[in-house]
Amino acid sequence: MNQWLRRRLPTPEQVGRNRWLRWLGPSLLHPRLWHMSRRGIAAGAGIGVFFAFLIPIAQIPLSVGTAVVLRANIPVAIASTLVNNPLTFPPVYYAAWKVGSALLGEEADEANAPVLNGSNAQRQPGDTRGAVQRAWDSFTEVGKPLLLGALTFACVFGLAAYVLVNGAWHVQVRLKRRARLRRRQPPG
Repeated sequence: MNQWLRRRLPTPEQVGRNRWLRWLGPSLLHPRLWHMSRRGIAAGAGIGVFFAFLIPIAQIPLSVGTAVVLRANIPVAIASTLVNNPLTFPPVYYAAWKVGSALLGEEADEANAPVLNGSNAQRQPGDTRGAVQRAWDSFTEVGKPLLLGALTFACVFGLAAYVLVNGAWHVQVRLKRRARLRRRQPPG
């Protein structure tokens, strides 16, 4: 599994050349941040998934910065941000808005649904506001439930990713140990 993962993840040099991550400087090249360990990979997956669900932009720089601070695996943090991508944003944030509305005890008004229906940010006859102001007004209508839902998704799915990766690692180690013990035992 390690070899398969290593072939697909970015190298320290590739990440170090990224213009959005240069601000991390030499701390980005610390060997522990690139080592394939259970703790580092599980933490990297949790961090990446957390930022994937929390915010729709700048996920990778934020996950890398957090991985550097928490000494998690950087390539896994980068790769795991891709669980939520431009194709999945609309349904994920719609579901987050619904969950946030339910947690706040508010009625989820479909007329104010976030960005999915697109009507909130479009210009209506007689509306003199600019596009940015219309978008901001649309966001403030759904902001609290959406932010609460996104934070809930980020925490739940980030923790789930950490636990699942950690558990999968333990299962893999146990299976390898059993196979090794079987090979050592004499037949009979």
